[in-house]
Amino acid sequence: MRRILVFAVMFTVAACRKTDSESDTQALVQVKTAAVNIGPFAEIISAIGTVSARAGHIASLSAPAPARVAVVYVSQGQKVAAGTALVAFEQAPFIAARQSAEAALTAAERNYQRARRLAEAGIIPVKDADQAATELAQTQAAAALARRAAQLAVLRAPISGIVTRLNAPLGASVDVNQPIVEVADLGALDIIFNVSPSDAARIASGASVTLRAGESAKGEPLGVGHIIDVGGTVDSATRSVAVRAQAPPTARALRIGETIFGQISTGVHPRAIVIPVAALVPDGEGYKVFVVTPGNIARERKVTVGRRSETSAEILSGLAEGEQVVTEGAYGLEDSVKVVQAK
Repeated sequence: MRRILVFAVMFTVAACRKTDSESDTQALVQVKTAAVNIGPFAEIISAIGTVSARAGHIASLSAPAPARVAVVYVSQGQKVAAGTALVAFEQAPFIAARQSAEAALTAAERNYQRARRLAEAGIIPVKDADQAATELAQTQAAAALARRAAQLAVLRAPISGIVTRLNAPLGASVDVNQPIVEVADLGALDIIFNVSPSDAARIASGASVTLRAGESAKGEPLGVGHIIDVGGTVDSATRSVAVRAQAPPTARALRIGETIFGQISTGVHPRAIVIPVAALVPDGEGYKVFVVTPGNIARERKVTVGRRSETSAEILSGLAEGEQVVTEGAYGLEDSVKVVQAK
């Protein structure tokens, strides 16, 4: 009986030790870590922009007077040379208006010549001759407008480029306030970013900008361009400042209206304390990280964060080079918990 009792006690103790060992193993939290490094950290401003034609390299054309579309010579997306006929309106109204203006000009010239001779002879007052001169000037201006309108009865491309807009159905009535056709030089496109006034103050002409298609840093790489202009005014509607960038020559062909994501470099700190941005855990109005100390114990530590990029963060205080911080598994982690490196 004594031997049986001894064996029972030994078995119970062994079982308890095994249970405690399994409990310790389960208490370990699996995490991934990264070392705190010192190195250059680029200050980046991320912004979303739109491709736009450069000033002087886009032309929007409309009818010179109310008219009806008679012929459409081009289609949207077509390449055209300067002087190419784009759209023609019905000619008869323009021809009639020009002839009427020419007739009125001829009559006004005769009336002025007659009034001037009579005024010089003292037959009529000088003011009548002055009135005739005023009427002549008015008819000369009207005749010039009529000639110009007749010329514009056929819209021609003022520059070489691509037809980027065409709104001219055959037989449709159009007016002077209605854009009919637009031609743009796709070799002279810029990207317009809208940034806050505080960010605009940190951007200088010539700064590099990493470009990607779409609205995020995961889009198609388009190369590194540069800033060519920073606006001096704030848009009243968006409360933002327009920053104009130029894409590199090696970038694929851009399209007007295309959305571009840009990361504008505003400076580089040569010796900054840098950690992966994934290590940051929000803590009230600031941030904290978990530092893995000898013995694999995770210690909570508050940090002061400087600039941030998509992947990295600059730490102004709270960390030292070589320390290990938790990058995966930090959310929900408690102070002084033992951790193990996840595979």
